[in-house]
Amino acid sequence: MPEGKAIAEMFGRIAPRYDLANRLLSGGIDIYWRWRMVRLLKKIKPQRVIDLATGSGDVAFALKKGLGRNVEITGLDFCAEMLAQAAVKQAHLPDSQKITFTLGDCLNPPLPPETADGLTIAFGVRNLEDRKKGFAAMWHLLRPGGMLVILEASQPYSGFKSLYYLYLKHLMPRIARLITQDGSAYDYLADSIAAFPTAYELADELLAAGFKDVQTRRLTLGIVALHSAIKPIPI
Repeated sequence: MPEGKAIAEMFGRIAPRYDLANRLLSGGIDIYWRWRMVRLLKKIKPQRVIDLATGSGDVAFALKKGLGRNVEITGLDFCAEMLAQAAVKQAHLPDSQKITFTLGDCLNPPLPPETADGLTIAFGVRNLEDRKKGFAAMWHLLRPGGMLVILEASQPYSGFKSLYYLYLKHLMPRIARLITQDGSAYDYLADSIAAFPTAYELADELLAAGFKDVQTRRLTLGIVALHSAIKPIPI
């Protein structure tokens, strides 16, 4: 699994151009993926949500917009440069849209236990140095009955796999190098996706971590997967 310090440094290097690269390289479909996350979490009507690996805050801002001004949103990330980008965005928002951004590691979150009834993480599970420890930390943060929603890159449908990996391993890093001046981050992206469990293997890991009602939805020809899971209420 990736080394946390190296990942933080990598994101720090590309932070100023990260959002632009995401929009261009995904063709803007990342906006739809976040909308699906918010719509899923909205079903449980959460009052406090923590967005792990929040980066530049796009998921946190989407949560605030979709869940309403009275829902408390906290974004946590271990990369100060990415959080600085989130702060720039937040400076242009009205007070009703304010979000608390906190510097911290998802594996050892500096937040009280059982403090959220909604927990989200987008494209961050793949970067965890220890997934088992990461899922334990998520369990620790969630209240019983709370929902975890994960959006993560995944293995595409078999008929699309060859074309997708051609783009992912050859074309995307070249485009990213032009945008961010650091194509190595996107070389890592391709390698980490190839080595990552399938959507259904990840679902099995969530079940092994103690979550229940685990559901998996493969989106956009399988290149991403949306997972939801519930922390059970003790009987």
